Amino acid sequence: MTDVAFAAIDERKVAVASQWQLVWWAFKRHRLAMIGLWVTAFFYLIAVIPGFFAINDPSQQNARAAYQPPQGLHFIDRGADGSWAFRPYFHPTTLKRDSQTLAAVHVPDTSRKIYVTMFGEGYEYSVLGLFSARTHLFVSSEARQPLFLLGADRLGRCVWSRIMQGTQISLSVGLVGVFLSLLLGIVLGGISGYYGGRIDFVIQRTIEFILALPTIPIWLAMAAALPQDWPATLNYFMITVILSLTGWAQLARVVRGRFLSLRTEEFVTAARLDGASEGRIIFRHMLPSFASHIIASITLAIPAMILAETSLSFLGLGLQPPTISWGVLLREAQNIRSIATAPWLFAPGVAVVIAVIALNFLGDGLRDAADPYNK
Repeated sequence: MTDVAFAAIDERKVAVASQWQLVWWAFKRHRLAMIGLWVTAFFYLIAVIPGFFAINDPSQQNARAAYQPPQGLHFIDRGADGSWAFRPYFHPTTLKRDSQTLAAVHVPDTSRKIYVTMFGEGYEYSVLGLFSARTHLFVSSEARQPLFLLGADRLGRCVWSRIMQGTQISLSVGLVGVFLSLLLGIVLGGISGYYGGRIDFVIQRTIEFILALPTIPIWLAMAAALPQDWPATLNYFMITVILSLTGWAQLARVVRGRFLSLRTEEFVTAARLDGASEGRIIFRHMLPSFASHIIASITLAIPAMILAETSLSFLGLGLQPPTISWGVLLREAQNIRSIATAPWLFAPGVAVVIAVIALNFLGDGLRDAADPYNK
């Protein structure tokens, strides 16, 4: 434990602090990790109530708004007398035809102002399937003039609202997939390291076989084998299972190594002589001693799960419409017109990058703070 890590903390507090307190004190000094923590918390807040942060119904189509470019949001409203006030508004657009190319063009009408209502009433959405609500962070004050903050796709659906809705699926796939991987990794890795012998031999050969498989082709093959007529919820569940079945091997090896080193420690021997059951020794004494390392491993594994789901959905082998995820949304940007005339359809990719970087910062900070005694 270095003076740099805990210089501002009283030495007497450090002497009697628990491991979790030492981890938290060390983690707080990692600035990028704290930024990652706040950004990750914000993303998961969106995932819990995406409808609140959405502006328009993410599934509603609007033929007149096809490929609507992003509309700028103005926050300072200047009056005719020169006075100003904080009152967000945007200029509506008018659909016209280009005189030379005859292409549809959305022209802003700067003579009109559509004000934005904070915490206003909009379309009805469900909160975790428990109850319905209509309150949104901000909505257009005129229902016939929707706000497209990040533009619209080829069917006139709000890209911003679809990104908010896709956050729920993409982040939950990573979380559920890592939870299943954690369960398999701890159980099989713990059994392998605690008992050893033939059980250890069989489990380790299984792990080596899984690690020898090429991950991406296996994902593609297993995802392609799923029936296309399955409902969205079952398809979502199977994608998480596919991702978790190939992601538990590394964690199992880490857990096995820790169990091999801990099973001969004095506190384990004392617990065994005291008559503690094997389950109590494993879950009450051994696992908590390196729980911080497991948490750090989980945090670093979630971005890989998110990227895997995004890749499968982008290739058309993962989640399918009408399910909304970041990977499904990026499929809209697979044609030349999107690259040339509608670059805002790449916005879900920006969300993926920000989420993955934030989770990596968080995981790095947890990994560095996991063992403050060795700083």
